[in-house]
Amino acid sequence: MNRWLIPGLLIAGLLAALGVYLYQQATPYQEVIDHGPSPEARANPYLAAEHFLRQQGLSVTHANSLDTLPFLEPHQHSLLLLGDRANMTPRQVNQVLNWTRAGGRLLFVAEALWDEKTGKSGDLLLDRVQLHQSMSKDLSNPPPDAEADPYPNLTKLYLEDEDAPAYVSFDPQFHLEDPKNLAQSWANSALATHMMQLSYGLGSITVVTDAELWKTPNIGQYDNAWLLWYLYSDTGVTLLFNIDHDNLLTLLLRYFPQALVALAALMGLWIWHVGLRQGPLQAPAPKARRQLQEHLRTSADFMLRYSGQESLLRGLQHDVLRRARHRHPGFEHLGVAEQWQVLARLTGQSTRAIRQALGPRPKQRLSSAEFSRQVAHLQTLRNAL
Repeated sequence: MNRWLIPGLLIAGLLAALGVYLYQQATPYQEVIDHGPSPEARANPYLAAEHFLRQQGLSVTHANSLDTLPFLEPHQHSLLLLGDRANMTPRQVNQVLNWTRAGGRLLFVAEALWDEKTGKSGDLLLDRVQLHQSMSKDLSNPPPDAEADPYPNLTKLYLEDEDAPAYVSFDPQFHLEDPKNLAQSWANSALATHMMQLSYGLGSITVVTDAELWKTPNIGQYDNAWLLWYLYSDTGVTLLFNIDHDNLLTLLLRYFPQALVALAALMGLWIWHVGLRQGPLQAPAPKARRQLQEHLRTSADFMLRYSGQESLLRGLQHDVLRRARHRHPGFEHLGVAEQWQVLARLTGQSTRAIRQALGPRPKQRLSSAEFSRQVAHLQTLRNAL
């Protein structure tokens, strides 16, 4: 036993010394692992804006449709339309404007450019407030001091009691115009106007060129968050940015694509099964071909059935007159009697026979024999020319 005691003590001492050394050399530190935005933040691009307004003491709600509008008291309340309004109906536009006229505060994003040819933009709400949106690059007369602006792409908001403006990051490529001079205030970048406010009944309307500055993480830049608070610091706020719900087909394509593919395959198999022949196969057509005379007779019967006698006779008469014009220059300028005399001389037929062939026909249907004689007479005249 004593033989293993001394080596064991040495090994234990070495391990203890190694542990003390490693402890002295180790430096504790903290590491933050970023797992990205939460599912709630990914689903709501304005989540940071909602939290910011709540931290300022405001009552903030989020709505997915305009169905909530009848339950919003207009007085001291703000409605921010931040989502796509392409499918907004005229009835919904009237509903929103009536709510604003009763005292509500409305903010919406201009979604379409003004078209001079049609006299409208297609954005029903923007057209109703009579503001126009265009591209900044299309402005003909840029401000003379634009080149001297140190922050040409930032929008400046000047306040009465402040020496320096607030800076916000609206998209500089769009521009708002007020052809009716209805706006009471506005905010500009070096080249364009990006926000306008106007009174509307007992309420007010704010139109902006875009709302990207209030999305995460843009709201933390410049004075973007402050502008949102400044506009609606004394009201309750409802943010609406999903006016149209996804329909059933969209949801099925998103969550059950395999089931839809299987259903389509089953439908194809069912259609193929139903379309199978149940009776005997049809015998192939005989290889023998009809004679030319049979084709001509069949074609003539078809034209007589669908065009009538008058159409066929008129075609032959026109053919006779066309050949006569070719044989006798100036034929078309002669009177009818003179034309018949020329035809009698060219064809060797009597003028009476020519009058019967080219004269107006009675409206009643000809008998088969009379029709055949008339056709034969016209063909004789045509062949003689």
